[in-house]
This record gives sequence, C-alpha cells and structure tokens, in this order.
Amino acid sequence: MRTAGRALRPAGRAAALAVAATAVVFTATELLPGDAGELRTAGRASDEDVAAERERLGLDRPAAVRYLDWLSGLIRGDLGHSLAGGKPVATLFAERLPATVVLVAAALAVTALLTATALTVAYLRGGRGGSAATGLAAVPQPVHAAVLGAVLAGLLGWLPPVSLLPPGGSPLADPRLLALPALTLALPSAAFATVLLRGALADTLRRPHVADARLRGLPAPLVLHRHVLPFLYAPALQVTALLAGGLVAGTALAETLFGYPGTGQLLVSAVAVRDVPVIQAAALLPAAVLLLGMLLADLAARRTTVPGGPGPSVATAGRTV
Repeated sequence: MRTAGRALRPAGRAAALAVAATAVVFTATELLPGDAGELRTAGRASDEDVAAERERLGLDRPAAVRYLDWLSGLIRGDLGHSLAGGKPVATLFAERLPATVVLVAAALAVTALLTATALTVAYLRGGRGGSAATGLAAVPQPVHAAVLGAVLAGLLGWLPPVSLLPPGGSPLADPRLLALPALTLALPSAAFATVLLRGALADTLRRPHVADARLRGLPAPLVLHRHVLPFLYAPALQVTALLAGGLVAGTALAETLFGYPGTGQLLVSAVAVRDVPVIQAAALLPAAVLLLGMLLADLAARRTTVPGGPGPSVATAGRTV
C-alpha cells in the first residue's frame, strides 16, 4: 500500500501541474492584444459588426466561463475548432504533428550523441572543463540557425536552405531536409544538457567507490560503465524529459526559419490571426511532453537503485541536477 502511495504521488503532482499549465496558457492567450473577432473585421466593419463577430465566435463570454469550457473539452479530448478556418484543432494537428515528431526525434537523437560525447570527454578529464558547452548554451537559437544555414547550406552547399516538404510527403524520404532544423534544435540542447549533467558527473567522480576503483587499476571504460553511469541514469532521464519539452517548444522558431511544415509553424501562423484554440493547443503540447517525461523519469528513478553495494539511489543522485 505504501509503495502504491509513493507511485501515485508523482502522478498527482503531474496532474496538478497540468491543470496549472492550462491556466497559464489560457491567461497568456487572454493577454494577447486584440482577438480573432477584431482582426477579422478590423477596418472593414462597424463596431456593431465587430461585436456580432465576437459573439458568433463565443469571445463575448466571461473569461472564466471560456476557460472552464475549454478545460472540460480538453478532458474529453476535444481541442475545439479553429477560429480562422473552422476546422477541428485536432485535425490541424494531426496533419502537422507527424512532421514535428520526426524532427524532435531527430534533434533528440543528435542531442544525446553530442551530450554523450561531451560527457565522455569530461569524464576522461576528471570532470573538468565544460566552458565551451556553457558558451554554446548561452547562444540564442536564431544565431545557431543563421550560422548553420550560412555554413552548411550557403558556403558548403551540403544541405538545402529550406526544408519544404512536398504535399503528403514525409521528411524521412529526404533526411537532408531534417538536418538544418534538427541541428538548430540539437546544438543548444546538447550544450544545456552537458552543463546540467557535468555537475552530476563531477559529484559521482568524487565518490569513494570511484576513487577506490581507480586505485585498484580498473580500466577507465569499466569504471565508467560499472561505477559512474548508474549514478547518472536518473539525472539523465530528468534532463531528457526537460529537453523533450524544450525541443517541442523550440520547433516554432526552427520550423519557421527553414519553412518546415510542423506544429511550430502552425503556432506562428495562428498567433498572427489570434486563432486562440490553435495557439492554446500548440502552447500546451510542450508542457504536456515535459510533464509526461518528468513523470516517467520520476517513476523510473523510484524503481531503480544503484547496483553494487551501499550508496544513494539513482533518485538521490538525480537531485544533483
């Protein structure tokens, strides 16, 4: 019973955070200047016509009522209808989501490879260094996009400068279309992950059992696999969950810059016309990915213990992040 209670606590916390996220998203969209009714009639209609359009779209109702209606729809799986075209929001996302999933998966794979390489170098250097990762993490994403595009597409000509897909096409048909947006997302993410996990790595390297393994002359790869990595599982899971949400959120810029037709580009076009249901769904997507990832990482950390003798659990090691 106690074990089940411990497992339910993360789920309850995730549910509470999900409700809080919906409130934040709804409030943020309420603060946007203008609304769909005003933008669709501005300059072409009288105040009465604008009011009639807002009433038709349901924008004249109190904010609290609209929030509760929207929240109840989310619970039922109903994302509402686009104010711009009238299509169900779920249909719009079904058309765009596969491309974004492929992009995020590619970016996450590149992020994992770069992070693992950087942490291996840090391990061989005894946990020291990392200034390059800190510097890259501080560089804004548009700068990464501009440099990568200028070098890989412009100077070297290795990649197409835009990532337009043919109608009904898949990015997997031409992986080169994924390269620039995926690298734009992956480089700052890998730098950020390296900065976060380097602290956990340095703490682990200072543990007595690691020093003892080195004194006994065990090979460095064996020490890494047997005595270091078990302490990094939980923080790595937590950082992966954090990065997954961040990558989904970052697709808006990368997809817009490179013309990649995913949910991020859909969000940008929806903001331009104040299509609130689409904006809300697109804003909730990274929050949902982050919360789900953190829940799974928390549950995995609670079930996993460090093998091989005394020492803190993986969940405890994860707090160094």
